[in-house]
This record gives sequence, structure tokens and C-alpha cells, in this order.
Amino acid sequence: MTDTDAPHADEILAFWEVARVRAGVVRVAAVAGPGVSGSMVPPTWTFGDDPELADRLLGLVLAGEKTATSSALVEYELAGEALPRRGDLAIVLDSAGRPAALVRTTAVETVPFDQVDEDLAAAEGEGDRTLASWRTEHEAYWHRALEPLGAAFAPGMPVVTERFELLYPRPGDRGPSELVSEA
Repeated sequence: MTDTDAPHADEILAFWEVARVRAGVVRVAAVAGPGVSGSMVPPTWTFGDDPELADRLLGLVLAGEKTATSSALVEYELAGEALPRRGDLAIVLDSAGRPAALVRTTAVETVPFDQVDEDLAAAEGEGDRTLASWRTEHEAYWHRALEPLGAAFAPGMPVVTERFELLYPRPGDRGPSELVSEA
């Protein structure tokens, strides 16, 4: 959810006002009003667990190289959050908490870590885009991220894989180099 007390809450709301129209979220708003999906600000989040990773992965989204992401199912369970669903909208923030991209979920699947396939690894756009690289990087990430939560990585643990499409980038953003120079 968007926190109206967040440091960039006004910027997030302004981004949403433009993004929802440019992305076609409110196509019939002139006749029927924006409706719930067009008037409610979507949830906001960042990638990864540190600022450099957040901006690098966001840059891959803006460059069209990252069209998928994954999370350990236990992360949703411990946070009491609902799993993403096809059609969900989200605003991806940069490491400073500024809105940078409006994305729409196109597919969600929960699979064991050791059954994630090459196609998903490539769609995540990270490293050399191979399954071996994906497994190495994600296993290291989940060891870091789950331990403080009292959970542990396991090769068979359920992973929520999410595919998405970029609906609207922050004006001026087109890839990793712009984000690195802003930081």
C-alpha cells in the first residue's frame, strides 16, 4: 500500500495521476469515472534488499530486459500479504523511494525453488540470464533475506514467480545508466 506519510507520497500520487492515463488504466473515465482500479493508488515496492540492487533491477525493467521477479512464499506469509494476481498494478520505486515505473502482473505461479526453469531465469534479466546464475544469486539473496525473519532457504521451498509488463516509465528513465547517475 502507498503510505501517505512516505517521504515521496506527493510524488507517488502525481506519478499515478499521469501513469494511469498514459497506460490506459482509465480508458472510460471521461464517461463513467475512473472506477476503483483507476482511482486507488497501487501498492509501491522496490526490488532487492539494498539500494544498489534496487536501482540496478529497476534499470533492467526500464530497459525492457526484466519482465519477471520472484519471492519466497514465506515472505508473503510472514508479512500477512496476499499473493500477486494477474492484472494487479504496482508502482516500482527507486532506492530513494521515488516512483519510477508502473507495471501490471501478467502471470503468477508458485513453484519449488529447484523447479524454476530457464525461461523464468532469462525473464528476470539478471546476471548472464542463465538458470545456474539465477539459482546462485537467488539462493544467496534468500539466505540474507530469510534469516532475519526466522525462516531458512531450502532447495524445495516454494517460490512465487511473477511476470509483468511495463506500462509506464518515469519520464526520462530508459535504463540503468540514468538510475546510477541519479543516485
